[in-house]
Amino acid sequence: MSVENNAPVISNFIRAIIDEDLASGKHSSIVTRFPPEPNGYLHIGHAKSICLNFGLAEDYQGKCNLRMDDTNPEKESDEYVQAIKDSVAWLGFQWDGNVRYASDYFQQLYDYAIELIQSGHAFVCDLNAEQMREYRGSLTEPGKNSPFRERSVAENLDLFTRMKNGEFADGSKTLRLKIDMTSGNVNLRDPVIYRIRRAHHHRTGDAWCIYPMYDYTHCISDAIEGITHSLCTLEFEDHRPLYDWVLDNIRIGCHPRQYEFSRLELLYALTSKRKLNALVTDNKVSGWDDPRMPTIEGMRRRGYSPAGIRLFSQRIGVSRGENIIDLAILEGAVREMLENESPRVMAVLDPIKVTLTNYKDGVTASRSAPYHPHHPEFGEREVPIAREIYIERDDFAEVPPPKWQRLTVGGEVRLRYSYVIKCDEVIKDADGKVIELKCSIDHDTLGQNPVGRKVKGVIHWLAADHAVTAEVRLYDRLFNEPRPDAVRGEDGEYVDFMQFLNPDSLQTITGYIEPVVRDAAPETRYQFERIGYFVTDRHQHQPGSKIVFNRTVGLKDSWAK
Repeated sequence: MSVENNAPVISNFIRAIIDEDLASGKHSSIVTRFPPEPNGYLHIGHAKSICLNFGLAEDYQGKCNLRMDDTNPEKESDEYVQAIKDSVAWLGFQWDGNVRYASDYFQQLYDYAIELIQSGHAFVCDLNAEQMREYRGSLTEPGKNSPFRERSVAENLDLFTRMKNGEFADGSKTLRLKIDMTSGNVNLRDPVIYRIRRAHHHRTGDAWCIYPMYDYTHCISDAIEGITHSLCTLEFEDHRPLYDWVLDNIRIGCHPRQYEFSRLELLYALTSKRKLNALVTDNKVSGWDDPRMPTIEGMRRRGYSPAGIRLFSQRIGVSRGENIIDLAILEGAVREMLENESPRVMAVLDPIKVTLTNYKDGVTASRSAPYHPHHPEFGEREVPIAREIYIERDDFAEVPPPKWQRLTVGGEVRLRYSYVIKCDEVIKDADGKVIELKCSIDHDTLGQNPVGRKVKGVIHWLAADHAVTAEVRLYDRLFNEPRPDAVRGEDGEYVDFMQFLNPDSLQTITGYIEPVVRDAAPETRYQFERIGYFVTDRHQHQPGSKIVFNRTVGLKDSWAK
């Protein structure tokens, strides 16, 4: 998948397979799919899969389906369905035709189950979950056949029909495939393909009280849709023999091939929907779209751009080797795209008041400044000046360190897009804290260098009367441990990942920003010069009244410090 039209396509083993399939005539075009379960919001790992599946379809002029794997009704909802659709569309992809659902195929899946019973390949089993575990065996010991395995076809058809009609209690019976209880692959030890579960389904309501299992549903759904290359992560490699077995034992006109690639593990983050859900339900974050979450909706609210996420996905590549990636790589890709696409304004987040003692109305002039040094098409804005301005506290040092080029007593500095000023006096409060600087302007330095001396330092600033007051949320990494869910205690057991939450992952402050941002729409991205990239909050920012900015990422990686 190319981030830009002229970006080179980076090959990988899946592209090599597709190239060979097209060259040999095995396929005339490709059809991929992205099949999430609507039981939570999509995260950065899903973004990798989205970029892979939809990107391949784009690059090969094929098609990619969006299919909801909605076979587990108790955990699924329309909220999650909508969030998934929003995330895929926001990343810049369009699925082929309508959104598809595994529940679209419930009747066909049931009919194929009947076919498997009729051919002697499936049976109704009365073992409960505990008994089934006992019969299954282990990785080193073979399983043993269920005592119900040899039921007649007629009895199995009768029992399965009655399961569908709601005559049996939840969990009392299952439909299992009849494969091989001695197989070294436990997935082939007579797996369950239907269970009884009286749960209201978000699309089919109460029409069904039996629901198909993922492994059974997935391969048949792929075949119904004519998928040519079924791409999934490596944990499904051992499931591929079952995928093929099901399709080999039913009458269906298509047999897709499954290919596996390595799952993304992002350091300082979690890519488990179950664990992300725990963060939400335990109120450790404000929701699935909390800007600290690695969900696509969270990253969107944080201010990441679709192009940045797509660039990240391209850079980490597709392989079967480990894909452990530092969060700094994601932040670097996001930063790189924002550098080019974000207009620049000045903001002061920790202000010191500066009084310009020789400011003169009608003499001291404002000046216009470009929004981006390399994009004149972004336009310009007026940067107003006044007698009182704000500068960052970090840009003043009463006792400066060596090579200091910012403001100090008796020293000079240039105000960005404005004059050179000199600090003449420091005002402190009763505790000795600096609360005001009195400075003088060199009025001959607007747009030109001072005569006879060099002023190297340039700092950002704001006119106090014109600055917009904003709520600024300084987001940082949610965890202070690289692999928070992989740390073991002295007893060898995994430690609760919650204990590695970063207590400083969010600080909310009052900041001051140029007046041009006052009417910015939600999700407007800016570079705050010399500070970092920020975005107006998607939900709580109110143009003209309540200004709310989220920090997206700093100008450079500062986490190591």
